[in-house]
Amino acid sequence: MAVDQEKIREHIRGILEAIGEDPDREGLRETPDRVARMYSEIFEGIGYTNDEIAMMFNKTFEAPTNNDMVLVKDIEIFSHCEHHMALMYDMRVSVAYIPRERVIGLSKIARIADMVGKRLQLQEKIGTDIAYIMEKATLSPDVAVIITGKHSCMTSRGIKNTPSVTLTTTFRGVFKESKELQDRVLRLVDLRTKTDEDRQKKMTNEISSSEVNERMIYEK
Repeated sequence: MAVDQEKIREHIRGILEAIGEDPDREGLRETPDRVARMYSEIFEGIGYTNDEIAMMFNKTFEAPTNNDMVLVKDIEIFSHCEHHMALMYDMRVSVAYIPRERVIGLSKIARIADMVGKRLQLQEKIGTDIAYIMEKATLSPDVAVIITGKHSCMTSRGIKNTPSVTLTTTFRGVFKESKELQDRVLRLVDLRTKTDEDRQKKMTNEISSSEVNERMIYEK
């Protein structure tokens, strides 16, 4: 369903009046029309179901895959929070999947993420929507989606916590079943580094050593 630009123009004018502005002054005279045209662009994804998006971007190619992972990372998108219609920004999406004899065009993965973001959304739902569409488009049940982003409903209002970054993960198929595969994809998108692993091992060793020392003291 196409965005109703006439209604948007009408209501944006009403909002301007409601906040105490003069919609007829020079700087605002064309604002309702600008917003209407902008909404048609940034909310384009509302007009399509997940199944329709999968059909739009489901062109695949035969390729030797060896059942190994394909990963496209750092796809930049934006979206809008469905609770406040506030911008979700600095969003980076990484999508991994394990092909079943055929691969999808890499640009299609970015287009899927972009279209899903052009809705009133939750970051968690962006991940599940992308995973669902990828499953349909690639015919592979093995999909992982990792998203980081900032939310202006947190950074510019309310708590106003500007440094906060939200991380969400969506794992399907073997990615959901295998902790080793989850660690691998997180490492590849630079969310889990070798330093992190070494630090974790060191902490585990320190805890184990402490427990041994406590046991020896207790036994004495």
